[in-house]
Amino acid sequence: MTPIILIPARLASTRLPNKMLKEINGLPLISQVVKRALEADIGPVHVACDSPEIQEVVTKAGARGVLTDPGLPSGSDRIFKALQEVDPQKKFDTIINVQGDLPNISSKIIKASLDPLKEERFDVATLGVEIHSQEDLMNPNIVKIALAHRENGRHEALYFSRAPIPTGAGPHYHHIGLYTYRRPALERFVELPPSPLEVQEKLEQLRVLENDMRIGVALVDEVPLSIDTAEDLNKARKIMA
Repeated sequence: MTPIILIPARLASTRLPNKMLKEINGLPLISQVVKRALEADIGPVHVACDSPEIQEVVTKAGARGVLTDPGLPSGSDRIFKALQEVDPQKKFDTIINVQGDLPNISSKIIKASLDPLKEERFDVATLGVEIHSQEDLMNPNIVKIALAHRENGRHEALYFSRAPIPTGAGPHYHHIGLYTYRRPALERFVELPPSPLEVQEKLEQLRVLENDMRIGVALVDEVPLSIDTAEDLNKARKIMA
C-alpha cells in the first residue's frame, strides 16, 4: 500500500461556527489534527479545505491545504477533489480520510486503519471500540457497528446504525468515523447516489454496504473526542492542557 492522508475541513459549522480555527492548547483545532496525522508518519498529509483561512493555518502546521468547492456535499467528495489535484498520476493507492474535528486522535489509531486492507476482500477499512456504557449504547449520536468477528482481528462490518445493534446480550461496538479507502473504492463511492439506508440512517458508510462493497474493521481501545459543540471544545481543552 502507498497511503496518503487527506483531512476534510470546512469553515462553516452549524453547531460551532468556525470550529476548525478554534484554539485548543495553543493551536487551532485543524492544526492539532494535522499534527496527529504527521506523527503517524505513513504518508503525505493534505487538507481539503473550503476557505483561504483554513488553507493558511494548515500550511503553517506543515501540511498542504487544497482549496475545494464549498458547495461539495460531503467530506468524502472534498477529499476526492483534493486527491485529483495533488495526485493526478495516481501514485497513491490508499486514501486515509481523517476527520478534521478529532484533535486528540492518536497516530496509533490512524495506523490501525490500514490493517484490514491487508486482506484483498475489503474495499474500505474503519475502526471500532467496544462500548461499556448503557448510556453510550442508547445514545443515537454514537454510531454502532454490527460485526462479523474474525480470528485474525480484521472484522467485517455488517451494518451501521444509530440504534443499539445487535439486540440481546453480548458486546456492542462504537464506530470511529475514520475511513481508509482503496482508491477505486473511493472513486466509485463518490460517483454513486445516496442510498436509501444512508438517507434513512443519515450514515454515508451505508452507501458502501448497499453497493456490495465490503468494510473491514480494526478494533482499538480508545475513542478520540469529536468536536461538535462548545461543550466538546471545552472538554478537549481540559484533556489536552
